[in-house]
Amino acid sequence: MSVKLLMNWDIKPGRDQEYFEFMVREWVPGIQKLNLQPTGSWYTVYSRSKEAPQIMTEAIAKDLGVMRQILDSDDWQGLYEKLQQYVHNYGQKIIHVTGGFQL
Repeated sequence: MSVKLLMNWDIKPGRDQEYFEFMVREWVPGIQKLNLQPTGSWYTVYSRSKEAPQIMTEAIAKDLGVMRQILDSDDWQGLYEKLQQYVHNYGQKIIHVTGGFQL
C-alpha cells in the first residue's frame, strides 16, 4: 500500500527568493531521484493562526518499506540538511494514502 510523506515548515525571514530557487533546482529533482513522487504543495499567504505552517507539501512512495529506506538514505539527509538552511519549524509524518487532501 502506498504511503504519503506529509511535510510542513516556515520559510526563514528574508530567505524567500533563495528558498524558491532551492525548491525548483534541488529539492523537487532530488526527491524525485529518491523515488518520492511529489503530489502537492501549498503556500499559506495569510493565516490568523500563528500555529499554521507557511508551507505544506506531500510526496508518495510505493510502500512503507521504501519510504523508510528513502528517509534513512544519505541522499535524503543531504537534501534535508540543505532545506534547513532556508526553513524552520519543520515537521513530518507518514500516512497511508487514502486519496484527496490529507492532514
